[in-house]
Amino acid sequence: MSAPLHYAAFTDHPAGGNPAGVVLDASGLSDERMLEIAAELGYSESAFALARGGGEYDVRYFSPLAEVPFCGHATIATAVAIAERDGAGPLVFHTQAGEVRVDTSGSAGAVTATLTSVVPHVEEAPGTLLAPALDALRYARTDLDPALPPKVGYAGARHLIIGAATRERLAALDYDFDALQRVMLDHDITTVDLVWREDATTFHARNPFPVGGVVEDPATGAAAAAFGAYLRELGLVTPPVTVTVRQGVDMGRPSLLEVEIGARPEIRVTGAAVAM
Repeated sequence: MSAPLHYAAFTDHPAGGNPAGVVLDASGLSDERMLEIAAELGYSESAFALARGGGEYDVRYFSPLAEVPFCGHATIATAVAIAERDGAGPLVFHTQAGEVRVDTSGSAGAVTATLTSVVPHVEEAPGTLLAPALDALRYARTDLDPALPPKVGYAGARHLIIGAATRERLAALDYDFDALQRVMLDHDITTVDLVWREDATTFHARNPFPVGGVVEDPATGAAAAAFGAYLRELGLVTPPVTVTVRQGVDMGRPSLLEVEIGARPEIRVTGAAVAM
């Protein structure tokens, strides 16, 4: 096993973005030990990689409470860490959600990574999920943006997508942690993706993550990919288009995610990452 590295993803500054633990050689680690390390690090997720050779890796992701099938920000962090060690280039991560291709570019201290999601899909949010989730979030129907209807989006993990009517409502995040955690677990939801549309291609997001033992994620690449599929599925953008997601601002950890939405099923999400 290699020592855990500390990276902030979707930022070019250590004080921004979403921190992730990165173990580039997880050989010899049991599931229990990986979970222990993730809990010790205390980040929303940590990634554990095992090299297959030829730029291919088996990668697993753990929150402080449980393993998750896929994590976007830890993917970006891991890819940047590998590029800084070995040089930039294409990578393939074999995850529980499927094969994720990642392209890296730049040099040490200024590396960006672009992940290509697994095939995404969008589905209706059942009332047994939506109603208790809105109650736990303390959202009234008047707090919702009718142009961004609630849905469940998947791009490696499942996210409940909810549009906020105003930037002020998005900023006022105050929810019942235990109640939201219960309903999310009941419906296999990883985060709630609360979004507000600033203009045609700019969105602001917040991501409650109680199932991982974390109140909020400051940058969520998996949710951004699912959101890209949501925008395309609902005809809210015209591909090909790149949209910007700004997240973490209200937490004091501003993050920037670029989401490429094309005609092909997969969504591409780009961000920088830096060592902390």
